[in-house]
Amino acid sequence: MELALVTGASKGIGREIAIALADAGHKVIAVSRTPIAKDENTGNIESICGDVSDIGFVDSLQKQVAKDYGNVQILVNAAGIFGPIDLIKDTDPKHWVETIMIDALAPYFTSRVFLPAMLDAKWGRIINLSSAASLHPPAKLNSAYATAKVALNQFTRHLAAEISGSGVTANVIHPGDVRSDMWADISAKAEKLGEAGADYKSWVDWVEKTGGDDPKKAGQLILKLVSNESAGINGRFCWIDNPLQAPIPSWDDPTDERPWI
Repeated sequence: MELALVTGASKGIGREIAIALADAGHKVIAVSRTPIAKDENTGNIESICGDVSDIGFVDSLQKQVAKDYGNVQILVNAAGIFGPIDLIKDTDPKHWVETIMIDALAPYFTSRVFLPAMLDAKWGRIINLSSAASLHPPAKLNSAYATAKVALNQFTRHLAAEISGSGVTANVIHPGDVRSDMWADISAKAEKLGEAGADYKSWVDWVEKTGGDDPKKAGQLILKLVSNESAGINGRFCWIDNPLQAPIPSWDDPTDERPWI
């Protein structure tokens, strides 16, 4: 079994992914700004606190993990925030940029430092949590989150192209419409906006009415992607089984070769 590192693992979907990997026999390091709550499900998961949007912390994290545990072969970037729900002209720039830093740049920081050991071992898995929001037509109010996830998709595709054939793969997933802390954050912000937040309130109500997707499905998808049966899956947008939201087409395979790129 491999050493796995999961960011944003103290709660929600990240926590479920960490537990799924641990239950499958992998050694798991949970990285988040607050410690993962210890119970019968997380007793054998190591917890490290820090901010993965801080490049200095990520650099030191890689050195610490290599020294104390060995080389990470499975990296799951699950840390994320939804950010501002507001018109661009009315957003707080610091909050908008924070969303880009956590949702798009942190996976670059972590991939950059943990990838070399995977390439040396000729085996590794990098899985980034994206969102169906990155595939929807642009709309009002969620510019930071959607922009960050579109950037994350494209970054992952570039990474996948660079490591193709190496034994290492990189993919993004949509973990489902989950009744999570992020869902609660969206609910509160939509409520505060009143009529302007009606579209988001309808999504919040839909998730509440249906109960949302089971967060354990994200863990099951991760286990599938780290298995040998998924060795040929690289640079893809992957969906959980039977999601409440029907899968949306992402991108086609390239139809030409451009050697100057």
